[in-house]
Amino acid sequence: ADPDSLRYFYTAVSEPGPGLPTFSIVGYVDDQLFVDYSSERRSAEPRAEWMARREGPQYWERQTQIAQGDQAGFRAGLDTLRGRYNQSGGFHTLQVMYGCELRGDGSKGGSFQYAYDGGDFISLDKDQETWVAADDGARITKGKWDADRSIAQRRKAYLEQECIEWLGKYLEYGKETLQRREPPRVQVGDRRSRDGLTTLSCRVHGFYPRSVAVVWLKKGVAMPQETIQWGVVPSGDGTYQTRATIEIDPSSETNYTCCVEHPSLAQDLRVPWGKGCTSPGGGVVVVSGAPWVGVGGTGGTAGQVEGTGWGAEGHGLGWGAQGGLWDRLREQSWGLRAMGWGGGHRGDCGTG
Repeated sequence: ADPDSLRYFYTAVSEPGPGLPTFSIVGYVDDQLFVDYSSERRSAEPRAEWMARREGPQYWERQTQIAQGDQAGFRAGLDTLRGRYNQSGGFHTLQVMYGCELRGDGSKGGSFQYAYDGGDFISLDKDQETWVAADDGARITKGKWDADRSIAQRRKAYLEQECIEWLGKYLEYGKETLQRREPPRVQVGDRRSRDGLTTLSCRVHGFYPRSVAVVWLKKGVAMPQETIQWGVVPSGDGTYQTRATIEIDPSSETNYTCCVEHPSLAQDLRVPWGKGCTSPGGGVVVVSGAPWVGVGGTGGTAGQVEGTGWGAEGHGLGWGAQGGLWDRLREQSWGLRAMGWGGGHRGDCGTG
């Protein structure tokens, strides 16, 4: 199983615009947005029903006060870095991404990462309690932060203790939503490509949680090197979608099957490609006791999927026990969260 995680993302920009505030924060439990702050609204607010239900006005007032202080600190941080890099104007960004994770075996993880203008700036080496600079400008900050070891020590303590405690609390708050299982629906299609070849597409959608593994099989044998993965992205309804493609010579071999593994499934789900099908058809596939239609060879499924907004996932913001950001950010202490990036689910596709 994927680890549970608490993550925060902060973003400050020098030139705001429509839909892009001067400063913003978002917080995620696992992959669910549950809290945010915007400089336009100037208040911290719940973004999950279970969070709104469990925390009252005093909590949100406190988070708002802290976020407003962070907003001023980030503005100062942007000014400091623009001066350091000899930048008199233009569009610039300052971002922080941090959080913690709790794995199934009880082990913990966490990180603090800072970025300027979309590139790495400085990050915490939690084990060594030091900072890792990405360029000469960041080495100035590293020197100052390494000179005061308490900065790294406080971050480490937050990630390993306070963050984990808040993660456990939030998981309890939202357990009905966060621990649910929704099985994937699978559609297999094809389209002609170059030089007489055919591209097979396997669209997998409607599943939760995010962890999934999709691979094409040839005569029952997994073809991971030939399978092109297109990434897992939100569907907009609380579930996820992905797709996997493979290019084949239809004249030499037609025994191809899309294999899907997901935590909601007792065993992997296999949907064959049906050569010659030009309209939706194919048998009924049973997923965790619920019947789903496996569409064989729709003649254009891949092209349809490409038009549904596949792209980068999420924002770039955060929250929690901040402190000592760049040269001039004030120490701020939330009772908050962390970041942990989950890996893909792997199982038995292609082993038989």
